[in-house]
Amino acid sequence: MSTRNKKPAIPADIKSRLTPEQYRIAFEEGTERAFTPGNYNDEKREGVYRCVACGTVLWSSQHKYDSGSGWPSFWRPADDAPIGTSTDYKLIAPRTEVHCDNCGAHMGHVFPDGPQPTGLRYCINGAVLSFEPSTKGEEKS
Repeated sequence: MSTRNKKPAIPADIKSRLTPEQYRIAFEEGTERAFTPGNYNDEKREGVYRCVACGTVLWSSQHKYDSGSGWPSFWRPADDAPIGTSTDYKLIAPRTEVHCDNCGAHMGHVFPDGPQPTGLRYCINGAVLSFEPSTKGEEKS
């Protein structure tokens, strides 16, 4: 995991490939409403979650859990996922922003109130994810 000092350049064709909502969240650091229909919060199938902007695998169903927050939550990124963090000062208290280190897309935030073994809750906007169901029956732990 890296800490971002400088944002990557936004790909030139990105606005034509994303919906306005996806672009707002990914590249203007927005947030979708909790429990937004179709945001993968209720997705129970095994598979991987990719960055909607660049297609990089960032999250696995093996690390997903129901946090009750209304957003897809993970206790850790997928193996070798290029996840980066930066400090977000938009609210009263600083928060740790999570982004795709490959393209710079804003994913959400990470909080220290998740389950073991990490104790972390990666609270991710479903609008910036695409889900790819597993074809080999991976076990969810």
